[in-house]
Amino acid sequence: MKQGFVILDFGSQVSQLIARRLREMGYFSELLPYTTPIDEIKEKAPKGIILSGGPNSVFDKDAPYAEVRDLIQIAPLFGICYGMQLLAHVFGGVVESSDKREYGDMWIEWKTALKNVPREQKVWMSHGDVVKVPPPGFEVLAFSKNRHPAAMRAAKIMAVQFHPEVAHTEKGTEVLKVFCEEICQATPNWTSEDVLEHSLRNITSLVPEGEKVLCALSGGVDSTVVGKLLTTALGADRVVCVFVDNGLLRKNEFEEVLEIYKTLELNVTGVDAKKLFLERLSGVSDPEEKRKIIGHTFIDVFKSEIKKHKGITHLAQGTLYPDVIESVSPRGASVTIKSHHNVGGLPKDLNLKLVEPLRELFKDEVRIIGDELKIPRNILWRHPFPGPGLAIRVLGEVSEESLHILREADAIYIEELKKNNLYSHIWQAFAALLPVKSVGVQGDGRTYEKTIALRAVTSSDGMTADWFSFPHEFLRGVSNRITNEVRGVNRVVYDITSKPPGTIEWE
Repeated sequence: MKQGFVILDFGSQVSQLIARRLREMGYFSELLPYTTPIDEIKEKAPKGIILSGGPNSVFDKDAPYAEVRDLIQIAPLFGICYGMQLLAHVFGGVVESSDKREYGDMWIEWKTALKNVPREQKVWMSHGDVVKVPPPGFEVLAFSKNRHPAAMRAAKIMAVQFHPEVAHTEKGTEVLKVFCEEICQATPNWTSEDVLEHSLRNITSLVPEGEKVLCALSGGVDSTVVGKLLTTALGADRVVCVFVDNGLLRKNEFEEVLEIYKTLELNVTGVDAKKLFLERLSGVSDPEEKRKIIGHTFIDVFKSEIKKHKGITHLAQGTLYPDVIESVSPRGASVTIKSHHNVGGLPKDLNLKLVEPLRELFKDEVRIIGDELKIPRNILWRHPFPGPGLAIRVLGEVSEESLHILREADAIYIEELKKNNLYSHIWQAFAALLPVKSVGVQGDGRTYEKTIALRAVTSSDGMTADWFSFPHEFLRGVSNRITNEVRGVNRVVYDITSKPPGTIEWE
C-alpha cells in the first residue's frame, strides 16, 4: 500500500467520503468492513486506521465493535463520531446519551489550536451519545457549544465528534491533515496517474488472459469511462460493448452516443430493445418496481447478446459508490434509500462474473480517470444520466406519449442551459413529468394538461446536493418555450429541494 490508510466502516452514510478526502489529499485509502480480521489489516501495513461514524450507540446490544487495542498496535487511530465514542468506551472513558443532541451545523471551540484550523470552527454533527468523560491519558482538544468534548487526543490516537469528511464542515480537510501528517507522519504520493494504473491492474487481475467481457454502456459518463478503461486494459478484441436503446433515452441520444463510442474506438454494438422494455413497463407506476423491471430486462437483453459471442465470462457495469450506498449496505449498517438497477449482483443463471471498476469512486474521480484516458471533455462533463433513464423521470406509469412529452421538454431545457452558458456550472439538470394535471389558458381556451418540473443541482460527488439559483428571466424563458412548443404541457415548476432531504432524481 502506498502510504495508505485503512478506513473501517461502522455504517455511516458518508464513510466513503473519508476515503475520497484522503485521495484528494494524495493518500491511497481503502474502505473495509469493521469486521475485517486484524491479520488482514496488518498485512496492508497502513500508515493510519480511521474508525468511521455510524448510526448505532456503543450501548446497543448488537453495536458494531472492533478490537481497537489490537488496531493501535498496527497504526495510529482516528475516530469519527461513533468511532470517537467507541475509542472512549474501550479505553475507559464515559459515554452516555445526552438530552442535548447535536445534529447538523454546529460551532466548536478548540482549546488546543490545530494547524490551519480556526479557533472557532463550524462543523457538521450527527449524534445523540456524547463522550462525558475522556479516557485516562486523553486530552480534550475542543468543546461543542453544549460543552461536550468535540475532539480528543492521546499518544497515537486522535478522535473528533463531528464529521470532518463532509463539505459542511469548514476546514475539515485540515483536521484530517493533522492526523495524517503530524500523528501518522505520512507523505502524500497518490496521484491521478496512480488511480488509473491501479484501476488497470485491478481489471487485468480480475479478467484472466483469454477471457472476454461484455460491457454494458448506458450513454453516461460512468459506463463510457468503464468501456474505455476495459478496452485500454484488455484490448478491443476482448471487450464487447453493448449500447441498448431501451426506449427510455433522451431525444436523439441513441444515434448521437453510438457515433461517439465509435470515435473512442470501442468495439460497440447497438441493440434496439425499445418494444421489450416498454411492454414490460406497461401499467407499472411504483418507482422501485420500475427500477427492478428495467434491471431484469437489461439482463435478458445481455443474455441474448452473450450467445452471439464466444468466450464472454464477465459483465462490466459503470456502478459508482453513490449508487451502492443508496441501494445496499456494503459494509456497515447504512440504510437503503432506493434500489439502483445496476447494483446487487447478477442472477446465477447468467453464469458471468461481475466487473465494476468504478464501484468505489465518485463522479469527479471518474472524470479524472476519463481525462487520463483522453476521453474528450464534452463527453466527460455531460450531466449524469440514470441507468433507468426517463422511466424514473416520468413519475407514475410510463407510456409512449409521456416519454415524448418529457423528451421534448428536456431537450428545450438543456438547449437553453447551453445557450445561456449555464450547463457547465450545474452538476445535473433535467426535466421530470409529474402525474399532475391542472387547468390552464392557452389560445384563449381552457386546457387541462400536464406539469413539467425542472431540476438543477450543484454537487461534487452526488452524495449531497443543493439546488441551482437561476436568474428569474432564464426560468421565465424556459417556461415560455416549453408551454408554447410542447403539446400536452401547460405548467412548469422549479424544484428547490436540496439533498438531503430529497434525492437528486425524483424516483
